[in-house]
Amino acid sequence: MNAWTFPALRLLADGEFHSGEAMARALGVSRASVWNALEGLDAAGLELFRVRGRGYRLAATLDLLDRAAVLQALGLHASRFAVDVVERVESTNTLMLERAAEGTATGSVIAAEWQTQGRGRRGRPWHALPGAALTFSLLWRFEQGAGFLSGLSLAVGVAVTRALAALGVREAALKWPNDVLWRGRKLAGILIELQGDVLGPSAAVIGIGLNCRMPPALRARIDQPAADLASACGEAPARNHVLALVLIELAAVLDAFARGGFAPLREEWQRRHASQGKAVRITLPDGASASGIAEGVAEDGALLLATKAGRLRFHSGEVSLRGA
Repeated sequence: MNAWTFPALRLLADGEFHSGEAMARALGVSRASVWNALEGLDAAGLELFRVRGRGYRLAATLDLLDRAAVLQALGLHASRFAVDVVERVESTNTLMLERAAEGTATGSVIAAEWQTQGRGRRGRPWHALPGAALTFSLLWRFEQGAGFLSGLSLAVGVAVTRALAALGVREAALKWPNDVLWRGRKLAGILIELQGDVLGPSAAVIGIGLNCRMPPALRARIDQPAADLASACGEAPARNHVLALVLIELAAVLDAFARGGFAPLREEWQRRHASQGKAVRITLPDGASASGIAEGVAEDGALLLATKAGRLRFHSGEVSLRGA
């Protein structure tokens, strides 16, 4: 892909045929430049038809992000956010961490059409194609230090499920510490990275990846059961609208978190807990494991596991959760 790829994709987003000549004229480049811009789309997972005499057409329409549409959907909440839509970036979290260090204000948002090196928890890759997922990072500043932010990823999960409920998704569940599931399959993931002093103030970069529409090329890259909004809602809702809904719910939850930490949100999180009261196995980074009954989470977000040896506590980043 090159600098003209995304401008060309915007011309093709309607799913109709566009001649190379018309595209070249619209972009102010040569037909050869159009051909070069579209080269490699198939490898990236976007199916493109090339028909002599008719031009180029994508196999499916593309729902592309638009800053003005996001701000319009935010309505009265728009003043709380500074939204930046970028076409291509290695990682929205990495870019936002850089901006946070430079003093970017709370409420700053970076939403990307395509992340080339999107990251999930414990360094796992997050796979997404242009127009198929919602990948964004939100910067939120707190007066308190990092210790106060324990349980923040769980609070963010509550905000995401509230937004999903507003979209009509009634079966969303939360998997400790940072996944959102639909019918047992991963619908969204959360990655939070912190900056600041131990005693405060601090800044949280909240990265969220939400599957909106999963073409076969994308499903083939994912090594775990995955779901998308197109399945959960019957059809994929407009991503600009989804982004606005999630941001609105995030602001409400983060305001509550700043006042009282995770404790006020604990009961709501547990109502959505996919493994509540079920037998689970916790696998530690060193390969050791513990089995028991998931009893929910503590007020600091630690997972509570009832075992033969008594109740054990596990903190985010130390363990992974699997059904027993």
